[in-house]
Amino acid sequence: MPSPAASPASVHTSPVSGPSPASVHTSPAPLAACSVHRDCVAMKEKTLLILLGPTAVGKTALALELADRLRSPILGADSRQLYRGLTIGTAAPTPEQLARAKHYFVGTLDVTDYYSAARYEADVMALTAQLFRDHDTLLLTGGSMMYIDAVCHGIDDIPTISPETRELLRQRYEADGLEPLLAELRLLDPAYYAQADLRNTRRILHALEVCYQTGRPFSTFRSAPTSSSLRTAARKERPFRILKLGLRRDRADLFDRINRRVDQMLADGLLDEARRLLPFRHENALNTVGYKEMFQVLDGNWTLDFAAERMKKNTRVYAKKQMTWFQRDPDIQWFYPDDPAPLFDVVRKL
Repeated sequence: MPSPAASPASVHTSPVSGPSPASVHTSPAPLAACSVHRDCVAMKEKTLLILLGPTAVGKTALALELADRLRSPILGADSRQLYRGLTIGTAAPTPEQLARAKHYFVGTLDVTDYYSAARYEADVMALTAQLFRDHDTLLLTGGSMMYIDAVCHGIDDIPTISPETRELLRQRYEADGLEPLLAELRLLDPAYYAQADLRNTRRILHALEVCYQTGRPFSTFRSAPTSSSLRTAARKERPFRILKLGLRRDRADLFDRINRRVDQMLADGLLDEARRLLPFRHENALNTVGYKEMFQVLDGNWTLDFAAERMKKNTRVYAKKQMTWFQRDPDIQWFYPDDPAPLFDVVRKL
């Protein structure tokens, strides 16, 4: 079971192996304020290689191969693999895979911990500042769209929400449902209400959390969107080169892999994993495909067979959303994971 929430300094970027969390956070002054010009120039010669793509496309195996070739650690960009205890449902790296390459941002948070894309951006920037001392190229891989955009472009500076405010809104949602909260959001922030996905409970709650926390409309913290993202602010300059390599498959192939992955998760014990997490079902970390369906089984509402089919369908829908998001980005070079030679050719030229 998750332990009491750890402090950001002790948990957010702790590697699975290697330097202690304290050493990860003893970073120098931000690179944007380099006091020695040649140091800034040297950082510009560094490369952050981002391997991205939809769920089940085959990122993990190829990332391990790239890590071997580049002699680089792997920085995870999966907003759910950050949490301990969600191993099966998030298809987290196995112990053997974790031993093959040093991993960051995998299994470093308790399920009750608050985390965000903004914190991820700050943590990645601090960690890369240290790792680039010993590496010319670093590998970041995952499919969490906002996390990747946060690293590449920056993200709006939205205030951190206190646990008290988060709990207040959660209790109101559990007691009264979504409709009264939607009505309140319409009054507090009509601009955001007019363009929000009103079926996305998590985003509605977060918008109200910001309104409560700051006394300002959520929309006033959000910069004008860029062409490649609806959520991140105008592009921030990074002190290193970014190279984005995307993986894709034919639709039928990807959907078949998703279906087989769900079957394997169930065979590996996903239902038992969800049972252990049941007391924490209202935490945001568990508001995700896989656990939501298993909770319905544990509540007695669905059979396991029905939940498996629903989980497959919902995962396919999520994969389509990922591809729609990524395909808006003209900076991504696309490759097929079953024919990695062209991708390796690109990497070889770094």
